[in-house]
Amino acid sequence: MTQLMVITMEECGELIQACSKVLRSRSRLGHIPEETRIELQKEMADVRCMMDLMYKFELLDHDETSRGILAKREKLKTWSTLID
Repeated sequence: MTQLMVITMEECGELIQACSKVLRSRSRLGHIPEETRIELQKEMADVRCMMDLMYKFELLDHDETSRGILAKREKLKTWSTLID
């Protein structure tokens, strides 16, 4: 359990860094370089892998996650322009 949590935290931190690089690149260059986009994709895949392992070890439940996703999308409709 500890290993799963620690690696997940590390991977989330790496995803945060990749997101920051996307924003910095776009701000500085006016576009997102392909290598930056690829790094973002890799880090997202790493986080998704860790989420899959949390399901495997029954720390997460697919139904609860689906409900949480729907709830978040509803909030985003109110507080952002990401969802129509």
